[in-house]
Parts: sequence; C-alpha cells; structure tokens
Amino acid sequence: MKRVAILGSTGSIGVNALNVIREMPELLSVFGLAAHSNSALVAEQAKEFNVAAVSMFDVKAAADLKTRLNGRAKHLAPGVEGLCDLASHPDVDVVLTSVVGGVGFAPLLAAIRAGKIVALANKEPMVMAGAQFMLEAARWNAKIVPVDSEPSAIFQCVQGLNPDPRAAAPLKTIRRVILTASGGAFANFKGDFADVTPDMALKHPTWKMGKKITIDCATLMNKGFELIEIMNLFGLRRDQVEIVIHPQSIFHSGVEFSDGSVLAQMGVPDMKLPIQYGMTYPERGGRVIEPLDLIKAGTLEFRAPDFSRFPCLALAREAALKGGGMPVVLNAADEIAVEAFLAGRIKFTGIPRVIEKTMAAYAPSGGLPSFQEVVEVDAWARAKAEENCK
Repeated sequence: MKRVAILGSTGSIGVNALNVIREMPELLSVFGLAAHSNSALVAEQAKEFNVAAVSMFDVKAAADLKTRLNGRAKHLAPGVEGLCDLASHPDVDVVLTSVVGGVGFAPLLAAIRAGKIVALANKEPMVMAGAQFMLEAARWNAKIVPVDSEPSAIFQCVQGLNPDPRAAAPLKTIRRVILTASGGAFANFKGDFADVTPDMALKHPTWKMGKKITIDCATLMNKGFELIEIMNLFGLRRDQVEIVIHPQSIFHSGVEFSDGSVLAQMGVPDMKLPIQYGMTYPERGGRVIEPLDLIKAGTLEFRAPDFSRFPCLALAREAALKGGGMPVVLNAADEIAVEAFLAGRIKFTGIPRVIEKTMAAYAPSGGLPSFQEVVEVDAWARAKAEENCK
C-alpha cells in the first residue's frame, strides 16, 4: 500500500488520479490533498478518501475548508508552505504534483529532499532547473517519475535497461528519443493566428486539461517544455530529441537505441494510464483504461512540426540549446504571456513575441545556476515579461 499526497487535487490530473485510486484501493490510498481555491471540491474529496491532511493555497479557501471539514483532517498552512509540508510529510510515499507553473518549484524540492517518489505532472520546475533537481534526487535517493503522457512513455521505454552494473551507463545506449505531439487546437489551422481567440485556443482535439497547458499545447510550447524536461531527465543533448506531430495520440513516444532498434509506448489517449504508473512505480497495477484496438485505431500519421508557424517551439529549442538560466526565462515569460492572452491583454501572436523579447533582454551569467539564482532569474523574467505585455 502506497500513501499518496496529491498537489492539485481539483485539476484534471488530480481528479483522474483519484479515479485511479478508487479502482485500486488495495495498492493506493490518499494521505493528503492540496489545491488552489476550490474548497468545496476538496472537502468532498477529503471526506470520501478519509484523508489525514489538507492544504489550500488561497487563504480564504483555507478558512472555508476548515469549516467544511470541521476537524476531520489536519489543516496545513496555506500557500507554498503548506504544499511543501505535504510534499515532505513522513507518512507520504508518493507525491503527485500537478499544480500549474513555477509554483511547483519549492514543493518539488521539498519532496526530493524528503526522499519521495515524485509522480511529476508539473513540468515547469524541470524546465527551470531540471539538471539541478536530478542531482538532488540522486543525493537524497528520491525518484522523479514523469506523468505527462509523452515523457512517461519515454520513461517507460528505458525502464527495461538493466545492464550489468559493471557496464557503461545504460542511457548511453540511447541514440535519440521520438517525442510526439498531437498538434493542439491548430494542427490543421489555415487562418490568421492574429485572429485566434482564447475560446478557439482552448478547444484541444484530444485531451481535456487546464487552461494554461491547453494554450501551451495550442502554441506547441508544451512540447518545447517537454523537450527540455526530457533532456534533463535523461541527460540528453537537444539533437537527440526529435519532435514529431502525431494527431491520433496513440504512439505516445519512443526511444531509438544505438543498434537502431526502436521501442515505443502505445495506448489509447487516456491520462489515467501514465498517472497510474507514476503512483504505482516501479510496479504495474491492473488495467484502468480501455485496451488499445489497433484495428479500430486504423492509420497512424506522423509529420514534422512547422517551426515557422509555431515560433514558441523554436524559442524552446533555442532556450534548450543555450541552457543556463535561459529555460527559466522561457518558462516565466510564457506564464505571463499566456495569462495576458487569456485576459485579453495581448493577441495569440503576442505570446511568442513577449517570450522572444524577454529572452533577448536576458544576459546569462554562464554555468548551471543555483536554486537561489533560478528563483532570482524567474522573478526578473516575470517582471520583464509584464513590461513586454504592455
């Protein structure tokens, strides 16, 4: 039995995680829940799963939740402090972190330093400081298991690498990874991107997700983030990651090894599968999704992405190549730009422009920044991106 803490229990990942846990109570239980402000839903979840601890990011929501639960769970501090306390709690085995954006930075670090298995759906911290987090994980005997569909697929493909311990590092046998993308809302769009509205960009053809990640899928920035995340997770160079548009979302991603053999993870497009694996790792539980029917799936399509039509993907590749603090700037500027677009302050085409201007204004100091330097660069980039939104 693994005791799970879910950071972001009211979002699509958190809700799906609870759906998985309902189907395998012999393997998983819920120790604690954290969310931003939906205290009504958290109260329902906490009562159903009889959780021991809860935390609300919003102060008013935290007070409301305390009233709703009436002493039924321990209430941790609001804000980042509560997220960190839950992520590092000694009674937690697995931390599923599915909060949105850079807010997940400190909780991820807390979970790692507590030696947890981290089922990671919050990719932004791994974009900001993935190499540093991997060093910390090795130091504290923690394990980061990616939950996003495509990084999870790659992670699953390399789990079979179990060479003689005297042999060379197994990841050196990876020639490249094939990172697939559905293409988002505008995979086949022929119109003018300047006319795109938030409602149009939020209509993803395959996945149901939160607003921020859905916009990132529409700009293909989400795939750029996964490029950087995967490079950090597996110690790869940028030229070892090939991004391929695959609209059916059946071939989730694959790994080509030094001998030319390609292993792929395939399945129906359902997030419950990678969420389940992230929580049960290294074991596999019973099936909680529909089986893959290849006859029904029919033809699978693959094509190269158009970097000229999706400049956010090109900017992510640039940040991946430059390294250092540039991925921090990329992530911060994207968060601000997407927020501005959703609020109607900038156009859809303004998102990459704000990011590009912010990256151009950054003067990297060189080398791998410390965690404190990452926080400082993040704050600078957010302020500069706000300026550029005007």
